[in-house]
Amino acid sequence: MAKSFKLLKNKLSSASQVRIDERVKTALKEMPLAELRQARDLTQEQIARSLKIKQASVSKMETQTDMYISTMRKYIEAMGGELEIIAKFPEGSVKVEKFKSIES
Repeated sequence: MAKSFKLLKNKLSSASQVRIDERVKTALKEMPLAELRQARDLTQEQIARSLKIKQASVSKMETQTDMYISTMRKYIEAMGGELEIIAKFPEGSVKVEKFKSIES
């Protein structure tokens, strides 16, 4: 019989549990679009319906190495999120607002 990860994790030392938690937090901070969609329990078909495009187009979007900000914003919104653009500099980060008001 399979045991849940939570039960197995609870048997580990506190230090091991902390390391696991940190790895999970790090993994959730950076994720390709397809993995993000899957983590949100969504299918390509669901995203396609929301965007009023074909499933094949969603598949293509997920493998693109470059896309318009407006396309990325629509994809993120289809998953129930909001896209923020952050410019990082040595002296600090700045949220870029320009793209927020662009409507297609």
